[in-house]
Amino acid sequence: MRNLIVCAGSVVALMAVSAAVAADDDFPIAGTYMQNAKCKGDGTDQTDLLVKITRKEIESSMGFCAILHVRREGKAIGLQVECKIPSGHVILGDVIFTPRDEGTLDFEDQDHTSSAVLYRCGQ
Repeated sequence: MRNLIVCAGSVVALMAVSAAVAADDDFPIAGTYMQNAKCKGDGTDQTDLLVKITRKEIESSMGFCAILHVRREGKAIGLQVECKIPSGHVILGDVIFTPRDEGTLDFEDQDHTSSAVLYRCGQ
């Protein structure tokens, strides 16, 4: 009986890992990027320009954002985010990432006050 419980626990854990991998595959913008500059990848990239995007969050020097909702708009991916900025304030808003050629993303916020081109860094 104990072996059955251990086996069942392993199956549940494997299913959770598989679901997480499938979720990342379904979220094509996941990765590490540089703002408005190509990644060199030789250790000289400006760390304050790095942006890390996962299925659940966006992390950059501007703050940490939890992704609350994802919607597709053609090629564009719209996100509703809740961001905690360095001052400690929490901001709720929408952003749009539009994939472009050569691993770049166009970024724009809901008010069109902030935009950037994000260049994908090597995996």
